[in-house]
Amino acid sequence: MPKRILIGTVVSDKTDKTVVVKVERKVKHPLYGKIIRRSKKYHAHDEDNAFKAGEVVRIEEVAPISKLKTWKVLDRVAAGKGTALEANLEVEAAGN
Repeated sequence: MPKRILIGTVVSDKTDKTVVVKVERKVKHPLYGKIIRRSKKYHAHDEDNAFKAGEVVRIEEVAPISKLKTWKVLDRVAAGKGTALEANLEVEAAGN
């Protein structure tokens, strides 16, 4: 059976080697037909404490690591809003 892979946003990175990832999905209401958002939080293993809150990550289902952790973080899909990107000022200054 293939392992499930989900994409979600890191909402907490306070615990050691663990991040909490919020995964949202859109479903159609059974009676009214309106599209509504449903979300669920997963505890995922982050060995190097590399992922911070606000980042979009991919998580993969693995064998249970602890009582709550049965997922591990694969990689970063997008950086969070609070992360600063390094700018190469020498190249930008030389171009002007």
